[in-house]
Amino acid sequence: MKYLIIFFSAFLLVACKKEQQTTQISAPADSAKIVQDTVATDISSGKIAVDTFPFPTEIKECSCYFAKSKADFLAEKYIYADDAGKTAYMKLDGKRIAMNLISSNDMEADEELSKEIENDDYKISVKGKKIKGEEALLFEGTLTIEKPDGTIVKMPIYGECGC
Repeated sequence: MKYLIIFFSAFLLVACKKEQQTTQISAPADSAKIVQDTVATDISSGKIAVDTFPFPTEIKECSCYFAKSKADFLAEKYIYADDAGKTAYMKLDGKRIAMNLISSNDMEADEELSKEIENDDYKISVKGKKIKGEEALLFEGTLTIEKPDGTIVKMPIYGECGC
């Protein structure tokens, strides 16, 4: 099943292309036209870019993985994955990072999920509640990312934990 997920993720990455805006610089009619790419990344703008990534190959056994929505989850567009209590993986501000989990209580109380992850650049909190009526351990919740400069991003998440 994981190989199918990995294959489908790779297919989506190849099939989808990011739209880019271009600006055309006027030139004399007999000259070649020059196109300037205007897509720029400003990491210091006070926002945190949360990008999708394929399922990490480092995860071999039990794991939790989440997407921004159920549709993204079904399309395998993950924004968070961890290997059941050791290492968490995300792609933030254009960089894929692996961080140590500080605390993790998977459904210890009231079918709620809680994880805390921190490194020098980010403090991340995952809170979720098991979706009623589902056989698998599916969760809906909130992912909160905080930077030392005070920038905070909160987003809904949907995903599952299991082996």
